[in-house]
Amino acid sequence: MTVDSFKFLPRLIASFYQTTDIQPMAPIPWTPLARPLSECKFGLVTSAGLYHKGTEPPFDLLREQSEPTWGDPSYRTLPTHLRQEEIGVSHLHVNTSDIEADVNIVLPIHRFLELIEIGRIGGLAQHAYSFMGYQGFPPDTRAWQSAYGPQVAEKLKAEAVDCVFLTPS
Repeated sequence: MTVDSFKFLPRLIASFYQTTDIQPMAPIPWTPLARPLSECKFGLVTSAGLYHKGTEPPFDLLREQSEPTWGDPSYRTLPTHLRQEEIGVSHLHVNTSDIEADVNIVLPIHRFLELIEIGRIGGLAQHAYSFMGYQGFPPDTRAWQSAYGPQVAEKLKAEAVDCVFLTPS
């Protein structure tokens, strides 16, 4: 199945993105796992633009609509005991209807709880984190690198997380 990352954008903006050449800034970091998965506590992070309804605001889509080259760099905290109806999705670059029907598509909380139940993994952090994957065009990830990424990393460390499962939107 082919994924069309530009399907929900106006054609002019999609054409702009598709014809602009952006090179990655750095190699992807990789850290080997120190122990078996059955002993590891997992943290979940997504770039699907999820938020906890009534507790935290949605991502700033109004600004993104008025400034199409900007993306909201902040993050949201999601307790892993949330029910589907407590989770909102604010994202202009994906069709959110499937996520609104089953959050496990982008944040597999219930699948990880099942893995704990059968002993495949050691545990799950009490909080998951959501970013807005779209960071403008060209992407500006400086706020992630300098502020928000380190903040989430510290929160995951505070929950004694051994590894993080990242789901892109």
